[in-house]
Amino acid sequence: MTPNVAVIGQGYVGLPLAMAIAEVGISVTGIDKNAALVNELNLGNTVIEDISTDQIKLAVKSGRYFASTNYSEVKESSIILICVPTPLSEHKPDISYLLEAVKSLSAHLKEGDLVIIESTIEPGTTRNVVIPLLEQESGLLRDKFHVVFSPERIDPTNKNWDLKNTPKLVAGYTNIATKLASEFYSKFIATIIECDSLEVAETAKLLENSFRLVNISFINELSIFCQKLGIDVNNVIKAAATKPYGFMPFYPSIGVGGHCIPVDPLYLANKAREIGAPTRFIELADQINQEMPGYFVGRAEEKVGGLKSKKVLVVGVSYKPNVADVRETPVEALILGLKNKGAEVFWHDDLVKEWSGEKSVALSNEYDLAIIATPHTYLDLTKLGDMPILNTRGSI
Repeated sequence: MTPNVAVIGQGYVGLPLAMAIAEVGISVTGIDKNAALVNELNLGNTVIEDISTDQIKLAVKSGRYFASTNYSEVKESSIILICVPTPLSEHKPDISYLLEAVKSLSAHLKEGDLVIIESTIEPGTTRNVVIPLLEQESGLLRDKFHVVFSPERIDPTNKNWDLKNTPKLVAGYTNIATKLASEFYSKFIATIIECDSLEVAETAKLLENSFRLVNISFINELSIFCQKLGIDVNNVIKAAATKPYGFMPFYPSIGVGGHCIPVDPLYLANKAREIGAPTRFIELADQINQEMPGYFVGRAEEKVGGLKSKKVLVVGVSYKPNVADVRETPVEALILGLKNKGAEVFWHDDLVKEWSGEKSVALSNEYDLAIIATPHTYLDLTKLGDMPILNTRGSI
């Protein structure tokens, strides 16, 4: 008998996962505390770039998917996946959403159920926090249910790698839990990789994005060097990338954002401090990343001879091109820095539309300076005319 599945959290991770499950004929309930989002999903609407309204409408119409704010739906499922945010709060890990989800589902947990954590967490969290909390809140001993950590690997708008062809890490509290999760994921994911322990999988997730943060921060620092030298860092990267071994290209930006790269390394660094291990690379990379918006504020001052009373248009405010996600976006610090220098700041982003109480303005040449922060592919930069432009992606 095919099990019913509940996916808690219907954002950039949970919704694509729910759709992939539904598409292989498994009934899935998407649970989210955002009532407005739940209503839109049940109408077949989506704000996730990788998921079309046609996909959701088909899943809803077929009866294989519906969304709910009610955790009691968990009792109809034997597999429960948790895909809630684990952001930073005052630069420290915040797992409050995860703990809330675990407590809420525990009231409906049954013997034999499989609980899978996809949210990013510190090593040891599944074993030392999640499992004891499930026991405490459900009244079941840990040998009566199964727990797995399987970190999400979602890269919105990536045309080459999606949920189905990206290898999936799986680690269970027990060998049986690992096998159950592997069998489940193999129904819609091509490659399953079983890890030796929960902590190996938890740490692997943090390593993946710490690697990216360190390298992107290094390239951003190199871009400053290249700018002062009078060469385009992108041409340097292009030349270096011709080496067929020992090099991987990373590209400059205003800094990293989103729910992974600026967050996951600090989970690793926080755990490292707890156990007395050094993470100097991560700390330095985070510092460089945090300083990039200020660097471009300085570049803007130089370009237009000071920012006081200047009208500045920031082009693109989401954390990466072609998505509407503004979580941890470095553009927020850029805009604040510009305003602190006395500039009158406007922004354009037709994907985001509204943000921080402001609305996107039209592209035009009616400004003293345009700063290209997030280059969405839809942008027609010819509308900026011959006004001064500062490109944060590596132009000199």
